[in-house]
Amino acid sequence: MLEFELPYPPSVNHYYRRVGPRTLISREGRRYRESVASTLAELGVRRMEGPLAMEVELFPPDRRRRDIDNTMKALLDSLQHGGAYRDDSQVWKLTIERRRCVPGGAVIVRIGEYSC
Repeated sequence: MLEFELPYPPSVNHYYRRVGPRTLISREGRRYRESVASTLAELGVRRMEGPLAMEVELFPPDRRRRDIDNTMKALLDSLQHGGAYRDDSQVWKLTIERRRCVPGGAVIVRIGEYSC
């Protein structure tokens, strides 16, 4: 099982931007994806295959109200972009838990094989 800490992801509300008729990943979203990719490369994470189970612990940066599901799109897509897995459709089990606030926010991710 892989375990690592990442920066707190942007909300889905900030992950995308509309430019005319197109929907694009925002500047904030692109920065987050590159940060995750860089962290995974530094840790030597190799692409996992097959069904996966993922545990996510969210440590928000402050006490503002947040929907925890709004952070998952940026996180899962960034892990895919960074090479943790081929596609986020491989995630068969996803457990999310909000924890205490920490300055700047953080996310602890655990990914392992899932037995169907």
